[in-house]
Parts: sequence; structure tokens; C-alpha cells
Amino acid sequence: MTKKYDVAVVGAGIVGLAHAWMAAARGKKVLLVERSAVASGASIRNFGMVWPIGQPAGELHRVAMRSRELWLELAKQSGVWANACGSLHLAHRPDELAVLEELVAQNQNGDINVQMLTAAETLRRTPAAKPDGLLGSMWSDTELCVNPPRAIAAIPSWLSSRYGVDCEFATTVCELADGTLHSSDARQWQADRVVVCSGIDFQTLLPEAFAQSPLKICKLHMMRTAAQADAWRIGPHLASGLTLRHYSSFADCPSLAALQQRVREETPELDRFGIHVMASQNELGQVVLGDSHEYDDDISPFDRSEIDALILRELQRQFVLPDWKIEARWHGIYAKHPDREMLEIEARDRVHVCVAPGGAGMTMSLGVADRFWNQITGQAASL
Repeated sequence: MTKKYDVAVVGAGIVGLAHAWMAAARGKKVLLVERSAVASGASIRNFGMVWPIGQPAGELHRVAMRSRELWLELAKQSGVWANACGSLHLAHRPDELAVLEELVAQNQNGDINVQMLTAAETLRRTPAAKPDGLLGSMWSDTELCVNPPRAIAAIPSWLSSRYGVDCEFATTVCELADGTLHSSDARQWQADRVVVCSGIDFQTLLPEAFAQSPLKICKLHMMRTAAQADAWRIGPHLASGLTLRHYSSFADCPSLAALQQRVREETPELDRFGIHVMASQNELGQVVLGDSHEYDDDISPFDRSEIDALILRELQRQFVLPDWKIEARWHGIYAKHPDREMLEIEARDRVHVCVAPGGAGMTMSLGVADRFWNQITGQAASL
């Protein structure tokens, strides 16, 4: 007999886990299907930054803050590690300082709570800011750090024990037809509603929807140090002034154009590979470093050592670590919508596609899923 569910979620990365949780938290009987033994795509290949400061004031920032709230609740209930570390944007150049000061001024009476720190105040917050040439920083207290590989591996068993979510791993869904999911090993399940959260791979299940989507594909390079000795910690997440070119929260700062022009003229290689440098530290003491951005036809299956060298060069210009020994290197591939925080469409009747949070999956997915299920059910999550 074919087992029946209220909701089936395809894909157990952070987007799929978010949808499974938010549906189950509204009393739905949920099936979660993942083709791998454990999700191993973009959801485990990132900094682990829950990063509301990267989202502009308004709806996107509110969704990011809801995600933050849900991450803290998840950590409380499941034991998944989440560190409310906050963040520092460092300024080593006058134009970087100007952009940060403008963002703080723009949000004096707004929803984004940020403040400027002097160089001395910055160094009291973190031992990892390079003091040479440091002009100051911008502090935000809203950012969290999670450990993506560990969190993504642990959340399914918690969903199963807490909410009765049925999890089918190492299971490839090869067909969706009239609410029935067919797997490659000839099993099938029925669901009143299906949510496909399989990243760019949703093209294999819903090729017609994929053909009409405007998604861009991005490849990034990242690396991780060995655990720092003697329990040394960087403190908050750290972002360099190069990061101001990347996040939309800074887009309306008048000084941003001059900063972008200076980077283009002084270091065009950084724009060529979309490099901006950041650092986070997990509970094991390892420091996660990155990153770069190559898009669409510029993406190669072969990793360039040149990109890693440039990332490390910029990191070492602005950050200080006791041990720069690199323990692991990797690349990730993710999809990004050009205009929205995520691609959310109803591809067929009661078959939804929710993919492509760009580089903000850890930041936005829980909040986006909560919003989605509020709209579908008209009820709030019971956590």
C-alpha cells in the first residue's frame, strides 16, 4: 500500500529541512526525501553565517531576523550548536569607513541595529583584526554562527523524533505525477502537497519549470584552518571592507561607488573572481575562510589555485590568526535568483519549487519557509 502524507519535501539541504520543520510544526504529516545518505551540496559548503546584516531594511531583513529567531529555537530544542556571536565589518581604508558610517546613519531610527567602533574598541572585541591601518569597524549583534555539516546532518533525526517526520535518505525521486512521488528503486508515496527543494537539480524533476526560471549559477572557493590552539577565538564573525561590494544592505550608501571604483583600479583580479573576504569560527575552533564568486559560463569544473591564493592574500592583509595552516579546501555551487531572495513557484497544482537562496541559505531559509507555510495554512508554527 502506498503511504500517504500531507506534505512531501524533496531535498534535505537547509531549504528542505526548513520546509519540513515549518510544515510539521503546523501539524502536517511530513515525508522528507534526500537522494544522498546525507545532504552534501551548498548547504554544507558555506561559512555557517546566519547574516541578517547582509539584508536591506524592510521585508528581507525581517525574514532574516525571523530565521535568526528560529535558529535559536532549533538550537534550544535539538542541541544543534548556534553561537550568537554578532559581526564586525572592518575598515582599513577611508572609503570603507565612509560606507560603514553611512549605513549606521541610515539606520539610526530603523530596524537594523548597528554602531560604529573605533580601532581600539574593535581590537577589544576581536584579536583577529589586523591593527596596522585599522580605522574602525561596524558592530552588529544579530549574527549567529552554526556549523553547517554538523547541523545539516543532525536536524533530520530531530525532526523525526520531535515531529514524527519520516526521512528517506539515499533515495532518488525520479518522477512526480498527480501527487505521487516515484523513486528510482520503485517505491512510491502520495502527498497532498509536494515542495521540491533540491537546488538546481530540480530541473530533473520539473524541466518545464526550470526552463522558465531566470536562475544564475555561482561557484565559490572556501577553506578552513585547523583548530586554533589554546582555545583561541576570533569572537564575532569578521568581514573586510571588500564585503561592502557584495551585500545589498550597502547598496544605497553614497560612498560605495568610490569604493567599487578604487577596487576596480587597484585590484581588478578581485572583481574578476568576485572575491571578498570573511571569517567565521565553529565550535571546534576551526576558522572558515573565503570566498569567491564565478557565474554561469565562467564556471569551470577545475578549481584555480590562483583564486585560493588571492583569497589568502586579502585575508592576511586584514586579519590575524595564530595558525594559518589550511586543513581543508572546497568549492560549492549554488543557484541564485537575480531579483528575489529565493525562487518560489507553484510549478504544477500543489507542487511547489523552493530553491536558490543564493549565498544566503543559512540566513533566509527558515524565515522564508515560515512565511510560505503561514500563507498556505493561515496558521503560525507551533514550536
